[in-house]
Amino acid sequence: MFTKPRHPHPALFMLLINPFGVLGGYLSVCLGYQYSKAGVAVEQIAGLIALGLAPHAWKFLWAPVADTTLSRKRWYAITCVLTSVGIFATGVLPVAVSSLPLLTVIVLVSNIASTFLGMAVESMMAYGTPENEKGRAGGWFQAGSLGGGGLGGGLGLALAQRLPAPWMAGAIVGALCLACMLVLFFIEEPQATHRHPRMIDSLKFVGADVWEVARSRMGFLALCLCFTPLGSGAASGLWSAVAKDWSASADTVALVTGLLAGVVSAAGCLAGGWMSDRMDRKLSYVVYSVFLALCAALMAWAPHSETNFIIFTTVYAFISGLTYAGFSAFVLEAMGMGAAATKYNVFASLSNMPILYMTKVDGWAHTHYGPSGMLYIEALSGVVGFVVFMGILKAMPNRDTATA
Repeated sequence: MFTKPRHPHPALFMLLINPFGVLGGYLSVCLGYQYSKAGVAVEQIAGLIALGLAPHAWKFLWAPVADTTLSRKRWYAITCVLTSVGIFATGVLPVAVSSLPLLTVIVLVSNIASTFLGMAVESMMAYGTPENEKGRAGGWFQAGSLGGGGLGGGLGLALAQRLPAPWMAGAIVGALCLACMLVLFFIEEPQATHRHPRMIDSLKFVGADVWEVARSRMGFLALCLCFTPLGSGAASGLWSAVAKDWSASADTVALVTGLLAGVVSAAGCLAGGWMSDRMDRKLSYVVYSVFLALCAALMAWAPHSETNFIIFTTVYAFISGLTYAGFSAFVLEAMGMGAAATKYNVFASLSNMPILYMTKVDGWAHTHYGPSGMLYIEALSGVVGFVVFMGILKAMPNRDTATA
């Protein structure tokens, strides 16, 4: 007897994507703070973090490989192992300027591996989520990504400060990532209707599927959002490196930019996903992004004390959660199914470009204009992005030119 397939609870996607976020958090918070304390310049740390983001800006180039070769579960298992090993390897290196060349290689390779992990989860989510729950699924997904960042950063830094050997922190965090593979037992392997016996035919289908989405109104607007600095949240990657400007201690950094930020941003993701299912999804993302720019401006204006560092980074984390969930909900609505990994990663890759260039801009601004100048420039960039996107939205005809 035929039974309708049961959709997995979206909380499972939160657990699956966790290692993806853990890697980024461990790099930006744990390693960022340690290398800053060791005398490495903020601009150098920003460059390392930006390098880690680079594969995520270009991953759409190899996304068709994930869509046309191994199963999603196999891709997940392989790359989860590689990501975990990468975290462990970064913890083994001595914290010194001399380690930067080898650390750069490890960061690049492990982030390339994590892109495939993300693709596997995104494809499973696209096929396992009904239309009316796209926002909710996007919220849980981003809660896992940002919450994982808090776990990797906060727990990693707390362990590194307390354990007798530096490698132990990386080993524990990496082992937690490996445990996420257990969730695969509760997820069905998505159908592969877009695959054909010949690889060239599969790639042709992927290309046609991406083009259909890109030329639709929803798809085009989503692409436009990807290029603007609207809602980039780039400053969050540098909190640990600039914490000294607010006289924040190591324990404070570990708490508010790590564990607390993970919990708060995850809460923001869940709230943003829930609200995005109840309003226009593209406009919800724009509204959240304006709030983020306002938070950055207020943090720059307020006295630079440890208390204000705690308050504003926490608020920034919550609003970042709103924006990430809003973006995922909008993209899931725009892309449909088909070659899900490639389509999602076209948007996800391009959305990482403003994070990449704004991280570099923030590092440059801090060097030349100090911490307040860094935040004012980020806020101004968000306002410019808002104006540009609203202009495009008004100029676009209110109908799709194709069916996504």
